[in-house]
Amino acid sequence: MITLLFNILILLFAPFLMIGVIKKTKAFFAGRKGVSIFQPLWDFIRLMKKDFVISNTTSWVFKFAPIVGFATTIFAALFVPMAGGMSIINVPCAFIIFAYSLSLGKFFALLSAMDTGSSFEGMGAAREACFSTIVEPAFFIAMASVVALTGHFSFGNLRLILENAGVYGIMIIALLAVTLFIMLLIECCRVPVDDPTTHLELTMIHEVMILDNSGMDLGLITWASAIKMLLFEALIANLIIPASWVGWQAILAFVAVIFVLSIIIGIVESSMARFRMTHVFEFIFIMSLTALLILALVTYRVYGG
Repeated sequence: MITLLFNILILLFAPFLMIGVIKKTKAFFAGRKGVSIFQPLWDFIRLMKKDFVISNTTSWVFKFAPIVGFATTIFAALFVPMAGGMSIINVPCAFIIFAYSLSLGKFFALLSAMDTGSSFEGMGAAREACFSTIVEPAFFIAMASVVALTGHFSFGNLRLILENAGVYGIMIIALLAVTLFIMLLIECCRVPVDDPTTHLELTMIHEVMILDNSGMDLGLITWASAIKMLLFEALIANLIIPASWVGWQAILAFVAVIFVLSIIIGIVESSMARFRMTHVFEFIFIMSLTALLILALVTYRVYGG
């Protein structure tokens, strides 16, 4: 029960601290002091106090999309193991529910961007949809490979890879961590795929889709985006943390991995520039390559000895 309550607190408040750690890391590499790691939380509270402005050209879709996006992200989070390797809801094939819950939220975000009647936001929606179309098959190939290896259909099987694959397990874990990390950068619109701080028209992807959102709507969108980042980091943490670690040992290890990954994201954004649009697809296909390598290793392990 204590672990469950702790996981709920992590889910609700850790995303703001993660964004703060990323900004602090980027400020460090830029030679600046930077803002407090709690600043994203204060910004969210300020947004929730503000009123919003809605264009007359929009329909109910635009008003409904931020709520759907936030609700689907929270729903997807119920199936992801947090601290202690424990998820709030543990059902077979949870990764399918997870993927398509997030897809439903993104679907409404795309509709919302096109609902504004702006060709600029429609351009961003088209790019976002194209990237997601490439990411989805790679995610399912990787997760289905892990299911075939462990014989378990829930996200809890991530902690069983090493036990079921031996030496191959180390390679599978490394490749799966890379796959999930690239997916994090793509789905959460981080450098080098997208830059969440840019307002350059020709390079914006996700940010251009939410230009018309303000106030509480924008607050929910930013919160959902930060929670989504936490979910992918949680999946990577469950890969790394040994299954034998339980209790406070597993909880502290989980928190440590989450914040180390946030620092790594900050380092990536400080050391790399955003890719040209023509090169973004090459980067995304690295995820497909690593997923196929995981499938090859699992196939050899299961059928080749």
